[in-house]
Amino acid sequence: MIDVHIPDGGAQWLLLDRPGVPQAGVTLQQTLVQANQFSLFEGTEWHALRDHGPLLIDLRTCPVLAAACRHDVPQWRGLLLTSEAGATTLLAHLRRMLTVSFGLHHRALLSFYNPQTASYFFDACDAGELTRWLGPISRLRWFGGTWADRAIGSLGWQQLLNPGLAVRPLAQEEDLSARQRENLQTCLLEHHAWHWSQATGSDYTRLWSHLQEGLVLGFSERSVLDGWLWLRLQYPVVAPQLPLVGNTQQERLDNLRNRWQSDDPRT
Repeated sequence: MIDVHIPDGGAQWLLLDRPGVPQAGVTLQQTLVQANQFSLFEGTEWHALRDHGPLLIDLRTCPVLAAACRHDVPQWRGLLLTSEAGATTLLAHLRRMLTVSFGLHHRALLSFYNPQTASYFFDACDAGELTRWLGPISRLRWFGGTWADRAIGSLGWQQLLNPGLAVRPLAQEEDLSARQRENLQTCLLEHHAWHWSQATGSDYTRLWSHLQEGLVLGFSERSVLDGWLWLRLQYPVVAPQLPLVGNTQQERLDNLRNRWQSDDPRT
């Protein structure tokens, strides 16, 4: 992902990540009521969540907001869009991006409007895929990066330009590519490690290493993986003896915990 370290100067739209900064919606209603705004979830299968979902805001109707969203990034967190398309066309495309499929029977909400998610998802697109996903958007900018970037304080301005290739339009419930699925899975895992790092005051790189080790050991269930992380923080250098004993993930973790505790000279 390109880190350009400069603010956007020509964006016409802000796709505000209201779920990420709920106070921005309140500020918008109180002080920037003149801005034309559209709920992205309106009229979609996510309609019931529209009051808490992302907003598409026409920056041309509110110059004050256009300046504020570049200089007060935490308050106006989201994506800056440049497009010659009208609101109806742009909204239709963005709403089509919301619901994706993977495999034969799985569907999900793609929170591409979140700067962290965008940093993983769009980085997994080749030129053809980027053309398809951006559609009528000629340029996309946001301030963000990966969760690992956030952990080490290296967030910055990101920019994508639409390659403009001749491709089919984005389908309803577009099927994600293997690389897109992999990047989104990494997003979820790195987010989990970041939360653990914040909650425990532990180094993010250390937490990420422990999380990966737990997955290699087969601790893929959320509660078991969390149990492993807590155990690993208490015993950061002990090597697990393989193979682990137990019929289930929880049994294997419990047996490992019992063994380490029984061998601990502190107990």
